[in-house]
Amino acid sequence: MAWRGCVMKWAKIEFLRSTNSTPRATRLNARDQQTCGFRREARRPDPNKGNVTRDSKATPSEAGTPPGPPPPIKVPRPPLFKPLMFTVGFTGFSFGAAAILQYETLKSRVQNAKEAEESEKLSQGSQDMAYWHDWWNQLSGFQQQLLLLLSMVDDFWSSLTEGQRTVTGDLFCIQTHMLSLCSLILHGHVFETVPHVFIVLSFLRPCFPGIIAVNAVVLCCWRIPSMQRTMIKYFTSNPASKTRCLPMILSSFSHYSVFHMVANMYVLWTFSSGIVSLLGREQFLAVYLSAGVISTMLSYICKAASGRLHPSLGASGAVMAVLAAVCAKMPEAKLGIIFLPMITFTAGNVLKALVAIDTAGLILGWRLFDHAAHLGGALFGIWYVSYGHKLIWRKREPLVKRWHDMRSPAAGGSRPGG
Repeated sequence: MAWRGCVMKWAKIEFLRSTNSTPRATRLNARDQQTCGFRREARRPDPNKGNVTRDSKATPSEAGTPPGPPPPIKVPRPPLFKPLMFTVGFTGFSFGAAAILQYETLKSRVQNAKEAEESEKLSQGSQDMAYWHDWWNQLSGFQQQLLLLLSMVDDFWSSLTEGQRTVTGDLFCIQTHMLSLCSLILHGHVFETVPHVFIVLSFLRPCFPGIIAVNAVVLCCWRIPSMQRTMIKYFTSNPASKTRCLPMILSSFSHYSVFHMVANMYVLWTFSSGIVSLLGREQFLAVYLSAGVISTMLSYICKAASGRLHPSLGASGAVMAVLAAVCAKMPEAKLGIIFLPMITFTAGNVLKALVAIDTAGLILGWRLFDHAAHLGGALFGIWYVSYGHKLIWRKREPLVKRWHDMRSPAAGGSRPGG
């Protein structure tokens, strides 16, 4: 046991000596090897990725040069065959409907004149001033105010020109109908005699929704949030839209800005008397509607050619046709500025200036207005008063004669008046 203990003690001492006598370099190498065991293994070069590395090093951003602009997106040009056919068809329909409307208007005027003459014969000699004085005294104060209001409205309406009545619409006629109905309900026996019925019938003229009234209604529709999608789809013209034909006419009555609508309607109101005196009420409506579609068609063509496919709206194209027609027919007329009445221009110079501005805007690409629509409306107005009236309106007789034969077959093809 003593030898065994001495051997174990000697082996332990020798082991400690051998451990202490290990060179320092050996210990460092062992440590270094342990540390290198946690290091990542060096990547081997991959021949398949060599090109990618070279390409990435050759990019302009890493080389310090700014990147070039992205290539432009090629937008396909929208087809314009259907809008062109719609323009031709709608223009023909407008003038055909205007010819028939003129026939019906003249026929209605003749019938109303006969009825008024018969009613006047029945009322003559049967009443005197004393009767009317007693009848007036029987009315209440409210009914007398209603009748006075009717008289004022009728006087104001009679003071307007035919053109102003056309663009404004028979709004006062509608108001008169309402007041007459209220008075009839409040005091029914007032209208029992023949003269009283004649008074009411004299106010019951056929009502016409004027251009200004329609534009005002569409402007109010733009303020309704639930109708925004419908208004954008049908009341803005855009050649890139899926719906291209119907907005060509609806956008001519559409204004999003109050100032835009007021400016267009003021110009239309100013030139309405001149254009209606030249063409008549029915022919003016046909020219106005056709100008709205034709100006939008020219706008489609210019947008498709330039690639600037943005929506447009407004009655500027149709209004420009009216302005150009009057200025071309009466070039020596004096025109002024609304807030500067001392400054005047001749109508011919104003037309030349407007056409020059729209031509420059179309060539230079100004985006403040739809210059193509303005120019298209102006050119159509000049062409119509120069040549279109002879080519279109004076050849309406076969259509009117056929309509007359359809309305009155027993007439045997007699020529209608007007």
